[in-house]
Amino acid sequence: MKIALAQLNFFVGDFDGNVSKMLAAVGEAKAQGADLVVFPELSTCGYPPRDFLEFDDFIRRSERAVLKLAEAAQGIAIAVGSPSRNPVVEGKDLYNSAYFLEDGKVKHVQHKALLPTYDVFDEYRYFEPAKEFKVVEFKGKRIALSICEDAWNVGNENPLYTVVPTDEMMPQRPDFILNLSASPFNYGHAKDRIQVLQANVRRYGIPLFYANHVGSQTEIIFDGGSLAVSPSGEVFEELPYWVECVKTFDLEEVVRGGRHVEQSKEKVALIHDALLLGIRDYFKKLGFKQAILGLSGGIDSAVVAVLAARALGEDNVRVLLMPSQFSSDHSVNDARQLAVNLGIQYDIVPIEPIFERYEETLRPHFIGTPNNVTEENIQARIRGMLLMAMSNKFGNVLLNTTNKSEMAVGYGTLYGDLCGGLSVLADVYKTEVYELAHYINKDGIVIPENSITKPPSAELRPGQKDSDSLPEYDVLDAILFQYIEKRQGPHEIIRMGFDEATVRRALRLVNMSEFKRHQSAPVLRVSPKAFGVGRRLPIVGKYLS
Repeated sequence: MKIALAQLNFFVGDFDGNVSKMLAAVGEAKAQGADLVVFPELSTCGYPPRDFLEFDDFIRRSERAVLKLAEAAQGIAIAVGSPSRNPVVEGKDLYNSAYFLEDGKVKHVQHKALLPTYDVFDEYRYFEPAKEFKVVEFKGKRIALSICEDAWNVGNENPLYTVVPTDEMMPQRPDFILNLSASPFNYGHAKDRIQVLQANVRRYGIPLFYANHVGSQTEIIFDGGSLAVSPSGEVFEELPYWVECVKTFDLEEVVRGGRHVEQSKEKVALIHDALLLGIRDYFKKLGFKQAILGLSGGIDSAVVAVLAARALGEDNVRVLLMPSQFSSDHSVNDARQLAVNLGIQYDIVPIEPIFERYEETLRPHFIGTPNNVTEENIQARIRGMLLMAMSNKFGNVLLNTTNKSEMAVGYGTLYGDLCGGLSVLADVYKTEVYELAHYINKDGIVIPENSITKPPSAELRPGQKDSDSLPEYDVLDAILFQYIEKRQGPHEIIRMGFDEATVRRALRLVNMSEFKRHQSAPVLRVSPKAFGVGRRLPIVGKYLS
């Protein structure tokens, strides 16, 4: 038997486009001699569909998509993920299901049992868990169908669940496992999922074929990396990251093992490529082509400019250089040099005259008060207004350049440097931004060295440095990582050896800045815990105070 894995880039709600893409993949799988082609979880409607699942028409169109695919299941079988209705009144209205299509009809449906409700997942909001587990027979083989999380409770060791779906199927003696998945990317997840799938195979002693999504749905990015795993537990082959792919495997070859193809798991390279895909798909799926951003001469905007040019093409990226009286000459020169290096359009729009007019207008109302953060925020908001004006006039989407360290502690101005349609680096700590810059320059200077080596500064007052307001980034990022990714409280972090005053100040800033994050652009998720849908904290809370 030959089994094709089809990792495709689906679009939530684009039923015609998704089905058309799958039909083309069916044709490609046939051409490769496949007997069976496997598509990922919820392929018909895209993942995550979220509250679209509450629309009856959305489910009807999902059902029609399955029937359309079933018509194509002639001379080849199809396994595909799609929502299905729960006929029982009690419980949720839907199941998250894997359909097995053969000879023009639906032969078997297996529902998902383990419904993740953590981080970016909220499946129990919509779906009823499966209670029955049956294998499907095809060409003399018994197949155990499972869906994503169903593989993540090996030996009932996951405390979130009480059932092991594949254990339930083992008495029916399946010959291999198909796992239809929608497994979001983070820079450590590829290793984790391989280990989990290997643990499944070693437990059951049969091969496993794993089909994953590729592409980005706003903030959630899928890397692909579909897998065939031999009964020994060794990876037979891991499909490429970031690209659509249809690859056919001979079942007997996978059983014998021997081949071992895995993709690189180098962290910075993964983050770089994930951000490219996130930018590219955000624009493509929203129907936009061109981006704009403010280029300051600093490292954050430099990295975003490079990523945008690589993702969208140099002709589709425009930058504004908006110097003030506090901007250093080298910052303007560095920004100009980067634009030249990338071949992107740049415009210089000094903000000093505009800022002076604001000061003149507000002077009667500010009598007797010293200059403070107010004047700094005015400059940031002038820049934001100019960028949004250009965005509106020319149809460019504004890319936000704030990094995760700044987003965490609120080191940014609402309606100023926090504005934009997409936050590119808001899940990348400042220390990681430096790593990205060095990665970008690995084959030659793209980002001017001065942008990387100079002390970071917002340049909103004379001689300003980030370290005037924040701990050094290597210290700050280590504290933030423990608090955000590891969910460690202040006492635990202090016991790790960090200065108590620094810890309490940093965490207080994080909690005080929640209101800013709630009003900021969606964040491309590349870490295990990103700001956005996967981190839900109250805007007003007294924890740590």
